[in-house]
Amino acid sequence: MCLAVPGKVVAIDRSVTPIMGTVNFSGVQKQICLDWVPDVKEGDYVVVHVGFALNTLDEGEALETLRILKEMNSLDDELGDPEEPPR
Repeated sequence: MCLAVPGKVVAIDRSVTPIMGTVNFSGVQKQICLDWVPDVKEGDYVVVHVGFALNTLDEGEALETLRILKEMNSLDDELGDPEEPPR
C-alpha cells in the first residue's frame, strides 16, 4: 500500500531544477520536489508521496486527512499531532 501525506509548504526554491521546497509535516520539515505542482505558493498544502508533491489541496482537506490518518494510527511516530496546524 502506498501512502501520500499532506504537508504545508513553508519555502520554495524556484532557482533550481526541479523546483524544490520545504514542506512541514506537523513539525517535521522535509525537502520535497514541487515540480509537478508549479503553481504552488508558500502556505499551500500539498499531498506528498516519496518526496514528490503530487497535487495541492485546501487546508480543511489537509487537516481532515491528517486527523483520519492519526485515527488509524498510521502516522503517530512520523508526523506528531495532526490537530496542531503546521507552523
